Amino acid sequence: MTPETPRTYRYYWEDMTPGTIRQLGSVRPSREDMLAFATQFDPQPFHLDDAAARDSVFGQLCASGWHTCAMAMRLMVTNFLSQAASLGSPGLESLKWLKPVFPGDTLSLTQKVLETRPMASRPHVGLVRTQWALHNQAGEQVLHMDGWSMFRRRTPAAATTQN
Repeated sequence: MTPETPRTYRYYWEDMTPGTIRQLGSVRPSREDMLAFATQFDPQPFHLDDAAARDSVFGQLCASGWHTCAMAMRLMVTNFLSQAASLGSPGLESLKWLKPVFPGDTLSLTQKVLETRPMASRPHVGLVRTQWALHNQAGEQVLHMDGWSMFRRRTPAAATTQN
């Protein structure tokens, strides 16, 4: 593909219909994965040390919440955004870590489209609000994220002028 050739995507803003639910795969973090992430990004004792974790509210070594978010993001990119005309995100409305994630848990991600709207200031961009839910193998929700994403529009809106 040359710089002049526009990329074709499977999903554009127009494909984001409120109510749509996507299953976006699963991941199984190991103890080593959790230690590596915590060592670099969140070196709290209950993420790094078994004895400290046993004495914590978690009762055993658990993943950093930020690691849980990163795993969800990886599933989102691999199984959806890599096929979409994604333009990034202006941020989250909410983020909640509902349950700890332990080594060997199998985490599955679901995305639900909540609402869409064109971006008034950029006719080639549409906004999409989605809810991400990450569940463990017992069906317990461990992560809730609600936020906005920006997607290229297949057909940009006509420019409007303000009076």
